[in-house]
Amino acid sequence: MTIYQVQKANSLKFNVINNVYLHNQIKNMNFCKVLEAWYLDVERDLPWRKSSNPYHVWLSEIILQQTRVSQGLEYYNTFVETFPTVYDLAAAEEEKVLKLWQGLGYYSRARNLHYSAKYIVEQCSGVFPTTYKELLQLKGVGDYTASAIASICFGEQTAVVDGNVYRVLSRYFGIETPINSTLGIKEFKALAQELLKTNNPGRYNQAIMEFGALQCKPQSPNCIQCPLQTKCVALATNQIQNLPVKEKKVKVKKRYFNFIVLQTPDGKTCIEQRKGKGIWQNLFQFPLIETTTSVSLPQLISNESFQELVTGSTPEIHLFNREEWVHKLSHQHLYTRFWVLKSASKRNDLLPVERLEEYPVPRLIHRFLEAYDFN
Repeated sequence: MTIYQVQKANSLKFNVINNVYLHNQIKNMNFCKVLEAWYLDVERDLPWRKSSNPYHVWLSEIILQQTRVSQGLEYYNTFVETFPTVYDLAAAEEEKVLKLWQGLGYYSRARNLHYSAKYIVEQCSGVFPTTYKELLQLKGVGDYTASAIASICFGEQTAVVDGNVYRVLSRYFGIETPINSTLGIKEFKALAQELLKTNNPGRYNQAIMEFGALQCKPQSPNCIQCPLQTKCVALATNQIQNLPVKEKKVKVKKRYFNFIVLQTPDGKTCIEQRKGKGIWQNLFQFPLIETTTSVSLPQLISNESFQELVTGSTPEIHLFNREEWVHKLSHQHLYTRFWVLKSASKRNDLLPVERLEEYPVPRLIHRFLEAYDFN
């Protein structure tokens, strides 16, 4: 009986721990060898692969969370050039770290990166943790990142499971367990660990991730030239587009943002730093008035927060973007308008508009700054 027949009999679902037959089949598979051989032929030339320096690998893994390699490469090079060692990163001001991170999104990654650099310097005497369990102590490092660093830099036999790996394994074995469920997370990790039969776990982990990124892609995977095609359940059952399975997403919250872009006669404006644990923590933005729905100009003017920005009886205000900019985050969509307010102001936090580029801002604010001419 083939692996496919076993899985089909189980409605394409299985449990790695309890399915003794599949467990024994995996033991005899050359899954690792096939992927490692494929990887040696197609491996992309990426700077963090040129050494086993854990600082460089850690930087790359944090940057590439939620980020494509093509986008993250420039950021990685900038970080390594600006902060050559973990000591340099630890000694940096948070604002500088956030500024370099600008445009990548998910800014908690940058804050955790900075926090962990300080931890390594202050608590570990600058020596990078060398085991999976120790790496998990770093803020912002979970199972995947700890496994990647431990295997690539220190040869530890611990399997990585990221989006690419989920896709490869779910398709090859025909697994319908949702990858974002508690059961799915455990099941795929157990399977990935069971498949790890190699003397070079770091290379294999990079191979399976590269395979998901280049070969077994989310859309239009290259099944015709796939070295695993003969035993791929998804290909045999025409389920490529249906796997992996995800549970229904949480309801997306709608928020309505009105940014007030103050522009004084002497060429100054004002920005504020976001505090608290919400989105964009410690980044800078124009004064914000959040409303429950989209508002008209009269409604905005009557808002108490707006009145606090105005000095004089005849301010000039106009809407920069007639169509709301919808900025989509994981669990919320921001319906955004930018209102340009030309007025004198008595605020004590005014700054020349030329200095705006010095401050780390969310991608949404950066988009406005690229589009608007203050002159």
